[in-house]
Amino acid sequence: MQAASGQYWSFRSLSRATLPTLLLLTVVAVGSGLLLGTFEAVLYRYPSLLILVPVTIGTAGNLGSLLASRLSTAFHLGTLSFRPRNEQLGGHSLATIGLALTLFPLVGAGAWILALVTGRVVLPLWKVVAIATVSGAGLAVVAILATVLTTYGAYRAELDPDDVVIPVVTVTADVFGVVMLFVAVALFT
Repeated sequence: MQAASGQYWSFRSLSRATLPTLLLLTVVAVGSGLLLGTFEAVLYRYPSLLILVPVTIGTAGNLGSLLASRLSTAFHLGTLSFRPRNEQLGGHSLATIGLALTLFPLVGAGAWILALVTGRVVLPLWKVVAIATVSGAGLAVVAILATVLTTYGAYRAELDPDDVVIPVVTVTADVFGVVMLFVAVALFT
């Protein structure tokens, strides 16, 4: 199998393409953890939100990864263009938003039920669902932007999007997941 630049895959070529990205993303992920620590008091006050954190950022990362996989495949097939009216780009982006609007209310309800079962319900069901839905919808938009921009950046840098897009999208979901969740918390509490 050949890389985008025409070289055969090797550990050396793969590490040259991904190692700088992964090192930078590690630093960013540590920053996300530090940011999450600043919201510790809010999370302890509302245990259902504590349950939401890993599920929200994980689900957003998964949605972004699905989109990244679709765009990377289209890129390799030569069917992807980065024009605003590209059907594949628009269709996959809309599907990502549709999935987010379907999944995140369920994630919120699941977090509330888990808090109920453990005897730690503080917020009403509708607030937890609203927080999950608003943060999830915002994260879907962030994941779409990160995926499209990183795929385009990989294309411009003559890198294989398979090597860089998913790590960038998942770390972006981690960082913005914390931010979006607490923006939604500020709106509803």
